[in-house]
Amino acid sequence: MGRIIAFREALREAMQEEMRRDDRVFLMGEEVAEYNGAYKVSQGMLDEFGPKRIIDTPIAELGFTAIAVGAAQNGLRPIVEYMTWNFAVLPLDQILNTASKMLAMSGGQVGCPIVFRGANGSAGQLGAQHSTAFESLYANIPGLKVISVSNPYDAKGLLKSAIRDDDPVIFMESEVMYGEKGEVPEEEYLIPIGKADIKRPGRDVTIVSFNKMMKVALGAAEELEKEGISAEVIDLRTIRPLDWYTILESVKKTNRLVIVEEQWPYASISSEITYRIQKEGFDYLDAPIRRITAADAPMHYAPNLVAAYLPDVSRTVKLVKEVMYMNK
Repeated sequence: MGRIIAFREALREAMQEEMRRDDRVFLMGEEVAEYNGAYKVSQGMLDEFGPKRIIDTPIAELGFTAIAVGAAQNGLRPIVEYMTWNFAVLPLDQILNTASKMLAMSGGQVGCPIVFRGANGSAGQLGAQHSTAFESLYANIPGLKVISVSNPYDAKGLLKSAIRDDDPVIFMESEVMYGEKGEVPEEEYLIPIGKADIKRPGRDVTIVSFNKMMKVALGAAEELEKEGISAEVIDLRTIRPLDWYTILESVKKTNRLVIVEEQWPYASISSEITYRIQKEGFDYLDAPIRRITAADAPMHYAPNLVAAYLPDVSRTVKLVKEVMYMNK
């Protein structure tokens, strides 16, 4: 039986359920305890689990990430919340050089079961230093799994799977989605890591996206339908490992592929998808693979520059028509 809950509530339920299930799981981060979380994701969790498992940290991302990584290596299962992934650039040393490499460096003897989660990408006029989308950066690192969700149902099911996973997991959310609502089952469920989801079936073109750019992809599909174009929309959900097989099976049917993402264009997720699909499915393509990404520049504060920086519905529709040779 489903009910409608907010994105933040879905994340909270995932953490609460896993903490009740396994007393090795704990949450730490800035303002997660007394303040109930910067985005109120952890509201009420201090009252239930106490200060030993819901831990407020100083504004010292490198320091508290190092504590969490050490705890994971010693048998605990930490969840680290960053106020934004823009601040997680500071502890990248711990994520890259310790968490992602420990299993390999120890010859399989020491793992690092940990979840790093928080808001990712832009959220309006926040300026260049608070608006970067980091999926492609972390997806480039062997040893990490990278999840980037677009709705409450996927957020809960994948966060539960991430907490149970024995590898370090990067979990990307979005500031603009915490209040958005969607249907989530009352009963327990898990969503497997590494499996994309077809959010809208179609026959003429495949559109692939993830995180809040799914709104652009689905919005474009709705506009295209008005003109008789049937777009299949795929939500990656997991960035690493990449479920390119689901994309390939869609392209076998539609013969065209457009990718919408908030990454910078160089060495982006769309670059990897394009390589995979041309390698495995070149003969199925009736047109070159196309993409729309963020601008190849920092995102500035001015609203006109924000609009120019991000993918939108109208430009995505135009790109799809070009792939279908409707725009000359």
